[in-house]
Amino acid sequence: MIDVGLVGFGFAGRTFHAPVITAVEGLRLAAILQRSGAEAQLTYPATPVVRTIEQLLAIESIRLVVIATPNTTHFDLARQCLIAGRNVVIDKPFATTYAEAAELVAFANDKRRLLSVYQNRRWDGDFLTLQHLLAENKLGRIVLFESHFDRFRPQLKDNAWRERAEPGSGVLFDLGPHLIDQAMVLFGEPDAISADLRIEREGASVDDAFDVVLHYPMMRALLRAGMLISTPTPRFVVHGNQGGYLKFGLDPQEEALKRGEAVAGEFWGYEAPERWGTLLVAQGDSFVTEKLPTAPGDYRQYYQNVRDAILGDAPLAVTPQQALNVMRALELAAESSRSRREIRWARDH
Repeated sequence: MIDVGLVGFGFAGRTFHAPVITAVEGLRLAAILQRSGAEAQLTYPATPVVRTIEQLLAIESIRLVVIATPNTTHFDLARQCLIAGRNVVIDKPFATTYAEAAELVAFANDKRRLLSVYQNRRWDGDFLTLQHLLAENKLGRIVLFESHFDRFRPQLKDNAWRERAEPGSGVLFDLGPHLIDQAMVLFGEPDAISADLRIEREGASVDDAFDVVLHYPMMRALLRAGMLISTPTPRFVVHGNQGGYLKFGLDPQEEALKRGEAVAGEFWGYEAPERWGTLLVAQGDSFVTEKLPTAPGDYRQYYQNVRDAILGDAPLAVTPQQALNVMRALELAAESSRSRREIRWARDH
């Protein structure tokens, strides 16, 4: 049994971490750090609630600390936990700068402790389905990969730290890590990056829309997000020289977690048939189309892998180097948008 300390009980902690941790065999939620309020104690009455990181680290049985706090706090909290000899998972983004992230990786290596970033979207059902399609070469050589996280939220959120002008805020650092990580899992490091970051809502002070292009030989990965998208846009559009894949709608796990559903049961992560994507397979000059069942998603698999990696039973799925690559891509995207130019991945960094 691995005792886990959860730092933060805001939206991320109470929605994406605590319910998933408690659903994984071999992990025990041993303490929650909530600086004020009683939500954690009411939701998990059997779990001790502490008010400071020092109190949490004083619990000697805790081997893994999960940090689900505002982005500007990630570096300091993670460094304290690593120095204290704990394994650490950080909610995305890794940190507010590549330099901070690299320093944390060096700390983890020095202490010989696990360090990972919570890339739960690798276990979205539609992404797993797409991985299977590419592994089986069903679409042939990919020429265009398009990935969206679009919303219609014209009003700013009062007192939302993600919408304040501070390091690590804005939609690029909020949603970009998911889209970039998924693209790099599929296609590896790009040759170059170009990006356009924008402020589109009245009164906004940080980016709330972006287009990021990862340039590969004979292929492009177009990653897009916006807060004023009122018509349905696809989650994935993939074009290959033998066919394509078109998928609308987000993985159902997030909405289920928001509703407070237990992460359990044989149908967890299953998507309704009417939401399945469409597979198009070329036959001569025409296409054969079919609704393609979406593989069941399961965010538990992230924490199952972390558990197994701590025990030495499996390699870590979301590695520090992969997390650093995402941070590097975020910074290059921001630089590209500022300078209005394409930036080489290796030479210009």
